[in-house]
Order: sequence, then C-alpha cells, then structure tokens
Amino acid sequence: MLPVEHNDSINAKILAISEDKIEGFVREPFEEIARRSGVDVDVVMARIAAMLHAGTIRRVRQTLLATNLADGALVAWKVPPDKIDNAFDWMFQCDPFSGHVVLRSTDAATAGSDYKLWTTVKVPHGFSLRQHAELLARKVGAEHFRIMPAKGIFTLGVGHVRRKTIAPGSKANEPARMIPVQTVDLSEPEWEVLLALKREFRSDEIQATPWAARANEAGVPLEEFYRVAEELNARKVIGRFSTFLEHVKPSAGGVRVTRFNALFHWAVPPGREIEAGGEVGRHHILTHCYWREAGREFKNVNIMAVAHGTDKQLLLEHKGAIDRHLQAKGIPVSYTNVFWGGRSEIKPSEISPVVYREWLAEQLRR
Repeated sequence: MLPVEHNDSINAKILAISEDKIEGFVREPFEEIARRSGVDVDVVMARIAAMLHAGTIRRVRQTLLATNLADGALVAWKVPPDKIDNAFDWMFQCDPFSGHVVLRSTDAATAGSDYKLWTTVKVPHGFSLRQHAELLARKVGAEHFRIMPAKGIFTLGVGHVRRKTIAPGSKANEPARMIPVQTVDLSEPEWEVLLALKREFRSDEIQATPWAARANEAGVPLEEFYRVAEELNARKVIGRFSTFLEHVKPSAGGVRVTRFNALFHWAVPPGREIEAGGEVGRHHILTHCYWREAGREFKNVNIMAVAHGTDKQLLLEHKGAIDRHLQAKGIPVSYTNVFWGGRSEIKPSEISPVVYREWLAEQLRR
C-alpha cells in the first residue's frame, strides 16, 4: 500500500506544488505537478489517487474564480443558540450555493461575537444574493445576517503543507496586487465546458490527459475543449488546478494538517483599503485576504484574512507581525480581532443558473 499521509516525504513534495501552485488551466496538470515537484509523473498520479481514496485529499478539481461568475459574499449569521447546530446542518446539506460553513468564536465578547455561524454564499448572476440570504434566514431561524461581498481579492490559495514552516513576518518583496471583482458572462457552450471542467475528479480519473473524458462529457472535441478552457483562462474565469487536503478533520491515521482556522479582522481608514490589503496580503502565512465591508456590527472592519495552523499561539504571532508591519507602513488600525473556526464543513459552491432555478423552485414549493 502507498503512504497516504500528507507528511510522508514524497507526498509532501507533491502537495507543496499540487495544493495551490498550478495556476490557470493546464492541459496536462499531473505532468506539470511532476515537473515542478521533481517526482515522476506516474508516482504523482498514484500518490494523489491514493491520498484521495484515503480521504487525506478531500477533492481534486479545477477551481474557478467564481466571484466573476456568480454574486458571492461572506455572510455572518446571528442564530439563537438552540438553533445553531440545525442551521449549520441545513446550510451544509440543503443549500448547494453555500460553500464554507463554519462556527466561529472569539477569545472575548467583542463586536460581532454573537454572529457565530459564518458561510460563503454564491448565487448566479441575475439572481438576488439578499433574497437568497433572506430565504436561508427563514429556513434556519436566523435573527439577523450581515452580507459582506468581496470588493477586492489580495490573496487566494491553499498550500497548508508548505505554510507549516513559514516564520511570522515572512512576506513577499512587494505588496499584493488587488484582483478586482468583475462580472463575466458566458455563452451556453462555454457553460457546458465550464461545468465539465470544474467537476471533482474521482481517484480513478487521476490519469494522463485527464480532460479527454471531460471533453466527451461536454460534447465537444478535445481540441475545442482546450480552446474554450484557455479562452476562459484568459478572461480570468479559471483559478487553479488544486488538490485540497482534508484540513478540518484528522486523517484515517489520526494525523491533522491544521488545527486552528483564524479569521483576522482589521478596520483601516476609508480610502486606504487597497494599500492596507496589499500590505496584509503579502504575508506568506495567509491563504485568503479580501477587502470586505463588515459594517457597524463589526466596528467597520474592511480587511479580512485567513490563516491556518496547528499552534494557536504561533498564529497569533503571525498576526502580531502583520499588525506591526501595518504600523510600520503608517496605516492606522482603529480595530482588530480574531474569529476562530470551530466546527467546519467545506464544499464547492454551485454556480449554474439552471441548477439555481431548479433549487429555488423546489424551496418555494416547500
């Protein structure tokens, strides 16, 4: 049997590349992982398939820049304590448009600490994000919610394996550049290719020329599939080809990739969000960094970032280093906080307009 833990030496080499280093659309992604990791391609495919089958890797898929394909937001929910577990279950099991579903807490009672349920929500263009949230609120008995769409993206990746050894304060030589959120409209043939492209890989699909079967699924020749995918890539619709580790739960062997999930909050002066986000987002520990407006409930926080780790104190040291960097750059911070992730489930958000219409009709009938 092949080793399936993430900390096996060969698996770690593969994962250091396959988690978040294969940007855009690549015709032969496993060959590219092999080339960049220095591991033979047959070994790469066998190890990824084995880790996927064992649950060490929870999914292998082509990610999309879904913020350009659907209206999305981070949503904080205020739910009565006796309803919160059922609300969590409903969001995860019954709403295909909710992606991350996380229970969060703070170390002390602070602004917004009574918003304990946090989700990412996306609805296809042409549908209302607020109406969707209102429907969810009725379903789960939420008392209030705060919708926080991304106004800009500074960091978006995973890379838990390579981030394990990053020292507090480690950062890029230049500030992160903000990726603006913009609307991209697709034709029906492009949607056919995109939906086939984004479907998760089964372990038996980890093989050379993996897109051939997806081209058949989309009903187009392989070269046409490549052409459309590469055009979508040029239009900033395609994200990364990624292997996502199971970082919430321990593996079958009891090994954890991470233990703590920290959502960092900063409130900076209006007009300095791009500057502040660039300075925060350049720090290597972060997997996500966004400009989001959290409003008065959260003391006007407008920069949010996520970091993962196995040591809570070390994550706080990382945040301290970012705080000192902002101070050194002369960027005032009127308020900052950390929301810690607890119970968590993650699934890709559905973005198909066809699926949304069907789901909405079903919910309105109930």
